[in-house]
Amino acid sequence: MSIAVDVFQQGGILAYPTEAVFGLGCDPDNTLAIENLLAIKKRPKNKGLILLAAHYSQLLPYVDDSKLTKVQRQQVLGRWPNGVTQLLPKNKHTTPLLTGEFDCIAVRLTDQPDVVSLCKQTNKPIVSTSANLSGEPPAKTWQNLSPALINHIDYIIKGQTLGYTQPSKIIDALTGRVIRS
Repeated sequence: MSIAVDVFQQGGILAYPTEAVFGLGCDPDNTLAIENLLAIKKRPKNKGLILLAAHYSQLLPYVDDSKLTKVQRQQVLGRWPNGVTQLLPKNKHTTPLLTGEFDCIAVRLTDQPDVVSLCKQTNKPIVSTSANLSGEPPAKTWQNLSPALINHIDYIIKGQTLGYTQPSKIIDALTGRVIRS
């Protein structure tokens, strides 16, 4: 895991297992790394990205937690880890590269052990987007990563997904509305 931590801290792109598929990610505070990730995936900047974290506290620099009521915060925390992505109000300093054209940011606490370890060692969340070119099916294992991506990935964490069969559910945390089930 020390190589993955070094790559993350140096602005590299990682491929890693999530709950259902392999993800691509980088340091959410490294603008050049995020731009590189978007270019590799051929993903439009206006779509936004997800942050995966080991603890809610790692998301606080990117989220405007003050816009949540105590009940909403309890509901948000109660839905995790369980492969649920939630849309939370973004912090005014959060880069549009992470949020796209939206006033919220997509975040998820995970219990995938490799991601948890990386996030704990860097004390940061990791940017997450599926490991595929936009419009292509995502890789479910590191062996299925597209050759078009492999040449641009700085390190592959060769772990296993948690075996979920569907992408994460997406919920608007303020309203409870399910965006993707």
